[in-house]
Amino acid sequence: MKKLHFIAIGGSAMHSLAIALKNNGDEITGSDDAIFDPSKSNLEAAGICPIELGWFPEKITSDLAAVILGMHAKADNPELIKAKEMGLLIYSYPEFIYAFSKEKTRVVIAGSHGKTTITAMILHVLNYQDIAVDFMIGASLSGFENSVYLSETNDFILLEGDEYLSSPIDLRPKFHLYKPQIALISGIAWDHVNVFPTQEDYNKQFEIFIDSITPGGVLVYNDEDTTLASLSTASPNTIRKEAYQTPDFVIEKGTTYLETDEGPLPLEIFGNHNLSNLAGAKWICQLMGVDEDDFYQAISSFMGASKRLEKMVSGKTSHLYKDFAHAPSKVSATTNAVKNQFSEFKLIACFELHTFSSLDKTFINKYQGSLSASDQAIVFYDPAALKIKNRPEISEQQIKHAFDDEQLLVFTDPQELEQYLHGLEYTESVLLMMSSGNYGGIDWGKLKNTLSDY
Repeated sequence: MKKLHFIAIGGSAMHSLAIALKNNGDEITGSDDAIFDPSKSNLEAAGICPIELGWFPEKITSDLAAVILGMHAKADNPELIKAKEMGLLIYSYPEFIYAFSKEKTRVVIAGSHGKTTITAMILHVLNYQDIAVDFMIGASLSGFENSVYLSETNDFILLEGDEYLSSPIDLRPKFHLYKPQIALISGIAWDHVNVFPTQEDYNKQFEIFIDSITPGGVLVYNDEDTTLASLSTASPNTIRKEAYQTPDFVIEKGTTYLETDEGPLPLEIFGNHNLSNLAGAKWICQLMGVDEDDFYQAISSFMGASKRLEKMVSGKTSHLYKDFAHAPSKVSATTNAVKNQFSEFKLIACFELHTFSSLDKTFINKYQGSLSASDQAIVFYDPAALKIKNRPEISEQQIKHAFDDEQLLVFTDPQELEQYLHGLEYTESVLLMMSSGNYGGIDWGKLKNTLSDY
């Protein structure tokens, strides 16, 4: 048993890691100045939720084996300062994961979008085939109690590789720290403009990631992404490189069928981007010992990761979908996927500008045409989010111009948005809600009830 302390334990990955280590028998303490659900409920259930919010240097003691530092903390955090003064071992969570998995085969799934879904697909297949692996994923998944699992015995560890920064004192992207033997990149689309101010800065991080793959390892990449294909083929790293493409499929009566050697395979998921994700997941599963037939048998029942084109409810002739989409390319891909799947239905697409990038006056222009596949487009942003992120106000006309849609409806008041959505007629309609936020606190239960009446 080790005694470990988490600074900023309430983070999505941080709290899951803390719970995984608690389940392994380690003694866990933690601090944070704000903890929200589901992190709060999960930590309480595990018995490691801080009793009082805030930072308490007295929690930093000499018997700690290590301190694990979350990105939410600041560099002048009083607990961090004391840990430094005492000379304690301090990890960011990707540093800790790497240290834990040095003797394992590390499989890292990266990309600007799709990495959570691909990781979830792989875990679903492995779980279906009773193949045990360690893992870390950025979403909840049916059949798994926690989004992090660590063991002393499993040979493989499957990691979702995020390109955001590791900690306030380690400004390297997280996926630079893992040094995988097997890696996948789903695509590259400029994001996180607060950290990577230019497209070149952002692309460079993926170039570094490719070069970090262990010599003799394998890179699986989507060669339909020209930027990614160029970086992958140009890398001098002595690794095996395997390209994948979107497989053939057909849509019949609202169901997507994957074309296989054994005939059409019905799927629960849909959309070009999800079929592309499936092709990448198939490569990784085969590299982890799952043959093609076993992969197909398992993937047909994959329902998706939480908030990744997740069906919230279906009425008699209506559907409500929720998606984590926030980057322009993902918003466009998701909107087009839903319209293609439900071509005879009216598509109402509601997108929240929530991230630092999406609220940037220069970056927002990259959303041009991203909602054009919808029959009715709605954009919401919370002015409070602008203040928190220190962004200047964006006018309704600026948003309409950025999306190139004068008919676009723009809301800045959460209650007005909810009132409008509840007042719509949803017969033979699909409502697609896209955001990495929560629309200022939308009542999902009430919205599901509204759609279920149609």
